[in-house]
Amino acid sequence: MRAIRAPRRMIQKGDGGSHWISFSDMLSSLLLVFILALMVSIYQYFSVLDVKTKELETKSVELDRVQISLVQKEEDLRTAQAELMGKEEEVASIQIQLQKQEEDLKAAQTALKTQKDEQAALQLQLAAQELDLQQMQLAMNQQQQQIDDLLGVRTQIIQELSQAFTQSQLNVKVNEDTGDIMLDSTLLFEKGGEVLLPGGQAQLARLIPVYLSVLMRPEYEAYVAEIVIEGHTDSTGSYLHNLKLSQARALGVVTYCLDLPGLSAVQRQKLQSILTAKGRSYSDRIFFPDGTENMDASRRVEIQFRLKDSEMIQKMNQILQGR
Repeated sequence: MRAIRAPRRMIQKGDGGSHWISFSDMLSSLLLVFILALMVSIYQYFSVLDVKTKELETKSVELDRVQISLVQKEEDLRTAQAELMGKEEEVASIQIQLQKQEEDLKAAQTALKTQKDEQAALQLQLAAQELDLQQMQLAMNQQQQQIDDLLGVRTQIIQELSQAFTQSQLNVKVNEDTGDIMLDSTLLFEKGGEVLLPGGQAQLARLIPVYLSVLMRPEYEAYVAEIVIEGHTDSTGSYLHNLKLSQARALGVVTYCLDLPGLSAVQRQKLQSILTAKGRSYSDRIFFPDGTENMDASRRVEIQFRLKDSEMIQKMNQILQGR
């Protein structure tokens, strides 16, 4: 301001002062205008700066919010990643469980197949056992039928022997269970003797043809396995002496039977194949009710017949009777 005033003084002192004053004023005006313009520009600058600052602050706030949002999103992302990792672990665990279940399922299927194979094998074994059982049952039925037939044949032979002796007026008693015929030894032999007496020969001559007429019938021929003549003694004397005596008496009866004149060659040959003699000494004595030996009854000759498979029948009867 001081620099402006000095020219004014100089203008006042010199010639043509009016010209300098106008120029000075013009410069002052220009300077003023410049200053005003500068001030306006500065004002505008600061105004714009203020606006921009506010905008920057607003943007900064927004940026902070965005950053906070980004941080939150990052946290959310990390949380999601952590959850995802947890889910992946769960999925991996589930996959392991599924794999284990698949392995268990395969093992169960293998075990089931093995069980089915074993069951099929057992069914085959069961079928084979059932077939064997059926065959055994069939065999047992056949054996039972044979036993029934044999038992029926024995009963029928015993009945027909009794009827034949009765019709022939022979006083001979047939054992109802075994079919054995017991002959008094005193009528056949002398005491201690082994030669047939005439009375014994006469008795055998009447008895044996009737006996053989039943046993050698065609319907019984296939069943009769053996005709046994057994000699028995009492306990007088030693066992060996009585064994020889009983054997000799049985052999004497067999010899007489084979020499009977009424037999045909076929009957004699058949009789030779089934007739045997057996001495029993005093191994099968007969006793009175009080336990003492019946000497007369013990001295005897028995005529017995054996059917085929009779031993088997006897054993089966013992089993059935619990013996």
